[in-house]
Amino acid sequence: MELITACKEKVLKGTMLTRDEALLLAGEDTDTLAAAADEIRRQFCGNSFDLCTILSGKSGGCTEDCIYCAQSMHHAAAIIPSPVTDISRHLPLIAENYSAGAVRCGIVTAGRTLTDEELTLLGKQYRLIHQACGIPFCASHGLLTEQQLLYLKDAGVVRYHANLETSRRYFPRICTTHTYDDKIAVIKAAQRAGLAVCSGGIFGIGETMADRIDMALELRELGIRSIPINILNPIPETPLADAVPLSLSEVKRIVALYRFLLPDAVIRLAGGRGLMPDRGRELFLSGANAAISGDMLTTAGVSLRDDQEMIRDSVLFWKRVVRDVWVDEKRNARKKNVVRA
Repeated sequence: MELITACKEKVLKGTMLTRDEALLLAGEDTDTLAAAADEIRRQFCGNSFDLCTILSGKSGGCTEDCIYCAQSMHHAAAIIPSPVTDISRHLPLIAENYSAGAVRCGIVTAGRTLTDEELTLLGKQYRLIHQACGIPFCASHGLLTEQQLLYLKDAGVVRYHANLETSRRYFPRICTTHTYDDKIAVIKAAQRAGLAVCSGGIFGIGETMADRIDMALELRELGIRSIPINILNPIPETPLADAVPLSLSEVKRIVALYRFLLPDAVIRLAGGRGLMPDRGRELFLSGANAAISGDMLTTAGVSLRDDQEMIRDSVLFWKRVVRDVWVDEKRNARKKNVVRA
């Protein structure tokens, strides 16, 4: 309890925690840690929420061997490959989600990168949809070059997505067909191109708590402000098919630690949230302040309407908690004055 309070006060005063402090925090009581993380979230981010949606622009046939993914051609679960699709046919849905509160739409393509032909096709569609409804786009198209990223920016893309997935130490255990430095290179290329970057990871893949903390520190070093938290949803016929899903308590601990380490970031609940018994409500009270709504490409997600209802309820709960804490502080102050008198 004393350690949590000390670390919280340090963060609230604008000082970043060290790796050693984070490792110690990881052993503290989960609920107390989560409550402190939510206090940090309120100071640095307020009660604002960031909702986005994603759509598949190309699926299956991925040459990369990421052990958690059903889209990899290396696994028996491999999804049947499809070419780059006409995402403009989703314009009515994209426009509806945008008007309903989704602040951007992410287009995701399976595969290491895009061919010039695929990039040109997607660029035309980005322009068409952006001109039609004005929605900003987040693109996730693998290991693109800076020149390709500049092309996407010109087409209406404002943010590029490239997950680190895990720590540098553990990364070779989950993927051998590209490297951690390849990931960092595309992140830095996107930043040079003037794009915001969304980058986080996937948890429950055999990593340690130290790996989770090391990835958070890497993201902090890279200046990443949007951080998706994906929880492994074991998919049959992938190498992690028999993995035991993380408990809600463990996920709360992860989210809370990320808020302590990245106090002003947008911490975004993403894949695997549907596995949580409350669809993430407790995580929104543990430091998270954003979500990806809708389905998650190869797994089911949480609908935009359900998310909005949960967020409205949670925000009311936050306000009630803040008010109660304020009342308690005033009451305690009056008691102290009485004692002094």
